[in-house]
Amino acid sequence: MFALVDCNNFYASCEKLFDPRLAGVPVVVLSNNDGCVVARSAEVKALGIPMGVPWFRIREQARRHGIVAFSSNYALYADMSNRVVEVLAQFSPDIEVYSIDESFLDVAGFEGTGLAEYGRQIRERVQRWLGLTVCVGIAPTKTLAKLANHCAKKNLAGAAGVCDFTIMPPADLDALLTRIDVGEVWGVGRKLTPRLQAMGIGTVRDLRDADAETLRARFSVVLERTLRELRGTSCLALEEVVPDKQQIICSRSFGERVHDLEALQEAVASYLSRAAEKLRQQGSLAGALTVYIRTSPFNPSEPRYQKAVTVPLPEATADSRLLARWGRRILKQIYRPGFAYQKAGVMLSDIRPRLRNQLSLFSSSRATRENARLMQTLDRINARWGRGTLRLAAEGLDKEWQMKRGHLSPGYTTEWAGLPTVKAR
Repeated sequence: MFALVDCNNFYASCEKLFDPRLAGVPVVVLSNNDGCVVARSAEVKALGIPMGVPWFRIREQARRHGIVAFSSNYALYADMSNRVVEVLAQFSPDIEVYSIDESFLDVAGFEGTGLAEYGRQIRERVQRWLGLTVCVGIAPTKTLAKLANHCAKKNLAGAAGVCDFTIMPPADLDALLTRIDVGEVWGVGRKLTPRLQAMGIGTVRDLRDADAETLRARFSVVLERTLRELRGTSCLALEEVVPDKQQIICSRSFGERVHDLEALQEAVASYLSRAAEKLRQQGSLAGALTVYIRTSPFNPSEPRYQKAVTVPLPEATADSRLLARWGRRILKQIYRPGFAYQKAGVMLSDIRPRLRNQLSLFSSSRATRENARLMQTLDRINARWGRGTLRLAAEGLDKEWQMKRGHLSPGYTTEWAGLPTVKAR
């Protein structure tokens, strides 16, 4: 038995949480470089402003309606997400953190309380302790729990924030699933929806009642598994341990166009330093490195160029210095002068566990251990005093290429300087 807890309008809600003046005010959160709308408060949704629209296109509309824009404050969102999970852990010891604003809970054994009532308790405590609104969907499978959460958010069938499929009469559930488009099913998405509709499968109920063998033959065993989940057979277990990433990608669009090689080298070194930190966090090493650069694909007045090169490393590593050195070599290969570069990125692949790595014939085990200790020290200092306290000289100091965040809110929960000030009279 599963409950899916999903924070409503999470990014926008985090921004409104610490500023009482924003109560009832329409709020949007912008993507990197303040480019597009990636999160909307309920007030903005009511105005009909779509997700993904470029900020410059709605700036005048935003002024008319008093919309307040914020740059993405990832540190704030991650911290609030962790706090939500800490509250949820009081309701179930078995939790899968599915995304920054969604978590699955195993609620088997709590039926005696009444699962709908249990969901309301979850919703009430998160609201009271953190000030965030969540919706709860309860069902015997994860796919159905996602749908139940959708119903809770849309207030279908009088859900009002909590929807429990387990207490719904079969006829009522059939009627509800008939009203929901098949594209809302977890894992179906935009690509499969037109193909399913062409087969006469337009609603969730249509998919649930379709022939399993036909779907498996035309699509895959994955869609057949989705069908069985819709029928109440649990095929997806709770993933309490997040599997190690097999690829680690770090890329950013630049705040302004970059022309010279030196600035690109600083950006690539910075991205590799962050990717290496993630690699060490999961106790892994990377055996291959990809570096890519590109100009803007959307500006016809600028000449276009993009290039990516992947190289196998002589020895798998998580050492930021070695990765930055190889990144510099690759970048020299692919860089072409005369272009206005808009984005660069790196990818670590061929990832393997550090403890199972085999040294090459000419490797020094002592040097390897010392390098690992140095990286551990680097990570500890940055964890305590803030990322970037210690960094590679190759990352540069005056990073003009960094992404723009002109509407960034304070680090209310992650920085002493960001704490709200209260004045008593």
